[in-house]
Amino acid sequence: MAAPKWVTLRAQWLGQQLRELREANSLLLKDVAEYLQRDPSTAGRFESGEYPIRRPDLLALLDLYGVADSGRRETLMKLSQEVWQKGWWDGYATEVAGALVDYVWLESRAREIRAFDNTLLLGLFQTEEYARAVIEAAEFGAEKHQIERWVELRMTRQEILKGDDPPRLSVIIDEAVLHREVGGPECMVTQLHHLIEYTARPNIEIRVLPFSAGAHASPTGAFRILQMKDPYPEVAYAETPKGAIYVESPDTERFMLTYDNLRKLTLGPEDSAELISAMAEEVR
Repeated sequence: MAAPKWVTLRAQWLGQQLRELREANSLLLKDVAEYLQRDPSTAGRFESGEYPIRRPDLLALLDLYGVADSGRRETLMKLSQEVWQKGWWDGYATEVAGALVDYVWLESRAREIRAFDNTLLLGLFQTEEYARAVIEAAEFGAEKHQIERWVELRMTRQEILKGDDPPRLSVIIDEAVLHREVGGPECMVTQLHHLIEYTARPNIEIRVLPFSAGAHASPTGAFRILQMKDPYPEVAYAETPKGAIYVESPDTERFMLTYDNLRKLTLGPEDSAELISAMAEEVR
């Protein structure tokens, strides 16, 4: 199997742990390369994530680094398997930025997602018509077949909410999002009713940040916090005009504090659902 064409987050995480283990043992890359009978540049690419390490080499390094704890070994082996394992999202890798493919992978592995949105609804909540209108507006100039592929990707991502063990979603929506008429009145009414259905799910909490809240803790805009299953760290995600950024724990603390401060200003879940329903009637 060929190596991934971009340095994925999971490859970087594995490489970082390998580097920390090597340094803890006071070894140089040339020592590792000699032990594995490989070129030093190859050993360096293992640690940078440019070329994910394969199982035999990883087992050899765990022995070299004296990693005897079965739990730690299993964790690193699992991470190694994730690096090489292909998911459905990899089928879109040539059509979207590597950062988005990383996000879809994170989303599929998250056990809890906290989100704040101030312009558009969370992709996991979007109807096909709403998603198409959003993508057409953002990706102006793209050909129709490409737009449809991106819509398909967004709809497929929503499958994580249909499984036996869906992630918990805690979502704060700025009231402005409910007033932004995306795709026309009919599309928006359908979208708002779709959103109301999500408010009834036990694993989903939707809160509206009302206009009356005034200034708030996130004037810079939307962000996500993804709490991952072992062995992955908590990750915060935000989009910028120059691309997405990822922040790993413990540096996610600022995002958590921001989310908590926003939440204090929101309407409760029941009042939020009532407001969304009222907006659906108003758009009619």
